[in-house]
Amino acid sequence: MRTVLAMVSSLVLLAITGPFASAESTAPPEVPPGGVVFIDNPTIVDSHPMQVESWSRAAADNAVNVNFTSGTDTCYGVHATVQETEQTVTVDLHGGTLPEATGRACIMIALFGTLEVPLQAPLGDRQVLSA
Repeated sequence: MRTVLAMVSSLVLLAITGPFASAESTAPPEVPPGGVVFIDNPTIVDSHPMQVESWSRAAADNAVNVNFTSGTDTCYGVHATVQETEQTVTVDLHGGTLPEATGRACIMIALFGTLEVPLQAPLGDRQVLSA
């Protein structure tokens, strides 16, 4: 009986807190370019981590396009930071509310967004990872 109660308590706690975050990076697939273009905005409010769902090569050698799901670009924004090695490009993507949209009613619709992320060196054959 105690085992069942402990399992139920664990499931309730997981349902309330959500899945555990992983410190492991993932390798999203490369896809053709597309999506609503977002501009990097470090001033977003209520920032939260977002997953890079896929990526594509940018027109510039020293950049990569990352793709994600977001709300409308009139209310929501994204900000990315990058860690580069000789083998990998790890993108840490965050989403949040645009400062000018705070307190404003925003429609709840999901968009496929893309953000061009500048790099220190050409992407070349390095692996793109989502932090």
